[in-house]
Amino acid sequence: MRLTIVIEPDGDGYHAKVPALPGCGTWGRTEEEARKLIKEAVQLYLEPDRIDLRKAHRKAKLVKVVV
Repeated sequence: MRLTIVIEPDGDGYHAKVPALPGCGTWGRTEEEARKLIKEAVQLYLEPDRIDLRKAHRKAKLVKVVV
């Protein structure tokens, strides 16, 4: 999956966000740190909440796909 990441200077560091994923953003002291942290943020954003999914439907099954 390819996403556009916006990284911009912000005071003493860099703010990184993903316009396609509302609320997905982070901050790093360096541009490199912001890049690393936004990758982690995207992974967490896209990962389903396993507990909530199973509570929603007892027969629910988690399947991973590549897009």
